Amino acid sequence: MKGRMSLNGKFALITGSSRGIGRGIALKLAERGAKIAIHYYQNEAAAKQTLAMIQERGSGGFLVQADVTKPEEVQRMVKNVHSEFRVLDIFISNARPEVSVFFQPPMDITVEQLDAAFNSQAKAFLIAAKEAARIMRDGGRIIAITYATGSRTGGLLPWVGMGSAKAAMESLVRYFAVALARRSITVNAISPGWTEDSVLNTLPEAAQNLIRSWHKQGWTPMRRLGTPRDVGDVVGLFCSPEASWITGQVIYADGGASLMNAEVPPEIQLT
Repeated sequence: MKGRMSLNGKFALITGSSRGIGRGIALKLAERGAKIAIHYYQNEAAAKQTLAMIQERGSGGFLVQADVTKPEEVQRMVKNVHSEFRVLDIFISNARPEVSVFFQPPMDITVEQLDAAFNSQAKAFLIAAKEAARIMRDGGRIIAITYATGSRTGGLLPWVGMGSAKAAMESLVRYFAVALARRSITVNAISPGWTEDSVLNTLPEAAQNLIRSWHKQGWTPMRRLGTPRDVGDVVGLFCSPEASWITGQVIYADGGASLMNAEVPPEIQLT
């Protein structure tokens, strides 16, 4: 691919890229020419499928396995990427544990469940960003995938562990943005809304249908849920040279859902 949006000659590590949002990001960056380190934890078959899809798009990469809740495995993951690619230009922190590992309300959540959330988000980001920055070329990109609504509200009670962990990760994004600015490495967080082929699909079917229906009726002004490709498109924009002046920000990529007033029915807001 020619032009300013090309990522030819660039190397990216995307955690949790075997499926869902991570896969959508991987495919977008591959379409622009980047080579991808596809991280997975347990689902090697899905990771191999992502690699095949990347190769179909004329790019390449390799698989790297790690449990991002364990600091030593995060460090090993980045070392493996360094051995394979020699350099890094893009690091995307996207991986999370399965919902069942952390999804408990404040009065029921255990310390172990809270740790699972924090270890996979704030702690994993801290370690991976440090390690990635050491092998990253100047002008690189570090992006954390967050859920800013959940990190700032308290209504979805079982999200307390992950919401708190995402809030801590968003704070780390700002500190790393300042720390790496002299090297022209930007550090941002992207906050998708409810997205197909993501955590949504792990919920009971009745809950999924309620969420889809609510958003199609107008809670998302564009009247649909997001897709992994939508998120990949935003990441692609932030990996372009034109985004070099944006750092330390949380960017909502949610079709306008974050603009809605929670106290007013969407039927009134959209008239």
